[in-house]
Amino acid sequence: MGSKSSSLAEAAGGSSAEALESAAADLGLTEDLALALLQRADLPSEVLERLSKSRAATGRKARMALVGHPRTPRHISMSLVRQLFTFDLMQVALTPTVAGDIKVAAEETLLKRLESVSSGARLSLARRASGRVAGALLLDPEARVVQVALENPRLTEAMVRQALLRTESTPVLINAVCEHPKWSLRREIRLALLRSEKTPVDCAIEFARTLTPAQVQEVLRSSRLPAFAKSSILSEVRERVQK
Repeated sequence: MGSKSSSLAEAAGGSSAEALESAAADLGLTEDLALALLQRADLPSEVLERLSKSRAATGRKARMALVGHPRTPRHISMSLVRQLFTFDLMQVALTPTVAGDIKVAAEETLLKRLESVSSGARLSLARRASGRVAGALLLDPEARVVQVALENPRLTEAMVRQALLRTESTPVLINAVCEHPKWSLRREIRLALLRSEKTPVDCAIEFARTLTPAQVQEVLRSSRLPAFAKSSILSEVRERVQK
C-alpha cells in the first residue's frame, strides 16, 4: 500500500471530522475505503454528503450503503434510491433499520418499474418482496406470478381484498383466490369475491352458502355480479330461510 493510500486509510479510521471529510473528498479514495467509511455508524452527515459526490462511491454496494446509512441526509438518500437496481430497491424496502420514508420511496420506485421488468424478475419479486409489492403483483397478467404473490408471507388479507375490489382485477386473480386453500376461506375475502363481477357463478353461490342471509343480502346490494347470479343466490337464501 502506498503512502497516499496509507494516509487515507488512517484518516478513514480516525475520529477527526475534518480528516474524515477530507478523506471522503480525496480523489485518491478507493471503493474499498469508501465502503469502510460507510460501515461507520458515527459518520457525520457532512462526510456522507462528500462521499455521495465521490467517484469511489458510485458502485452498487456504496450506493446501497449510502441509502441505508442512518445519517445520510434525506435529499441524498431519496436521490440515490432512484438509481438503485430493482432487487436493491426490494432489499432497501425490507431492511428494518432503513427509515420509513426511504422504504416508501424504494417501494414507489419499484412499483413504477414492474411493467418493464422481466417475467422472471416479477416472479422473484412476488415471492420475496414486501407485502405492498406482492399486492401490486396480484394484478399481474401471468397466472404463475399471481399464484406466487398469494403465497408471499408479507401479504395481508387487506391487500388481497383491495386487489379483488379494484376495477383492474383480472379473472386470473379471481380464479386463483377462489381456489386458494387459505384466502378462499376468509370471510372478508368471500365478501369481496361476491362483490366482483368476475367471480364465477358457481363459486359465488358456494361462498354465499357460508354466510348468513342478512350478510348475503347486504353484500349483494353493492355487488357487481350479473343479475342472473344474484337471482340464483337470493333464491337459495329464500329456500334456507323457509327451511
